[in-house]
Amino acid sequence: MKIRNLDLTRNPINVEHQQLGLPPVEEPVSHPGTHPLLHAAMWFIILVLIALILFLGGRFFLTNNWFGGWQIIGDTLSSRIFWSAVIVGFFAQVVDGALGMAYGVTATTFLLATGAGPGAASASVHIAEIFTTGVSGISHAKFGNVNKQLFVRLLVPGILGGVLGAILVTQIDGAIFKPYISTYLLLLGIYILSKAFRPLRLRTQPPRHVGKLALFGGFVDAAGGGGWGPVVTSTLVGSGNDPRTTIGSVNFAEFFLTLTSAAVFSLLMETNTWPIIVGLVFGGLFAAPFAAILCKKLHARTLLILVGTLIVIISLYNIYKALAG
Repeated sequence: MKIRNLDLTRNPINVEHQQLGLPPVEEPVSHPGTHPLLHAAMWFIILVLIALILFLGGRFFLTNNWFGGWQIIGDTLSSRIFWSAVIVGFFAQVVDGALGMAYGVTATTFLLATGAGPGAASASVHIAEIFTTGVSGISHAKFGNVNKQLFVRLLVPGILGGVLGAILVTQIDGAIFKPYISTYLLLLGIYILSKAFRPLRLRTQPPRHVGKLALFGGFVDAAGGGGWGPVVTSTLVGSGNDPRTTIGSVNFAEFFLTLTSAAVFSLLMETNTWPIIVGLVFGGLFAAPFAAILCKKLHARTLLILVGTLIVIISLYNIYKALAG
């Protein structure tokens, strides 16, 4: 997930993004202090990230001892799975950085194509996203991009939907569930593709059914490996809501959804996909400059067509492979 410091500057890229119902591009902006609740949530994210890094690092080296830990790191860096995940993470982050959404959808689609099961793919994406959504959420809160009322309305239903989705995908055999997940990703790819040709109708009334939307978005995000941004952000922004505070609030809530979903995955299934997780994070680190270049060189409509078409083609391939196998 891209770290955004949002402004609605009327440059050509932002005008096109607003017409297509997409998030605006990154611009310098400063805003007044946030609500105490948001300050508390922001510090909670910081503490969770620090604790998680210390826990994972300590557990890794204590379990495998110092020399064994470095041996595992060397084996990981030389594995095909790791470098495949690096490529997937890089491409998914470029897409998310240029469009403002679709990291999970893109990453999960490619991971399924490499042979990963639905549960492993979704778990890997969500654990990797803990760090990116955490830093993104802190950035949004710091720069005043979070609407407290919208954040609260999204938080609990989104978490509940994420828990239900994670339970579903871990309790069903991956070989049986894979065609259904690929079909969902196919439909999401068609939805992304349709945004390039569908004119945006702006509305002035406040958002309705936010809780139901968050519940559905959290469920499909955990069960399908992605969809929180395309479902929730696109719907709210496409309904005419303020893009800056909508995107900031949705992304801030996404950290708590991702953290809860990742915890459920860790409890209900054995997480032995660390090469994939590290590869996704590692690949995403180098994507930001390329996303910025792509955002300036290509129109948002062109990017929507390219990404939507790619997701549709790969999802069709995944469906064919799952049914033929």
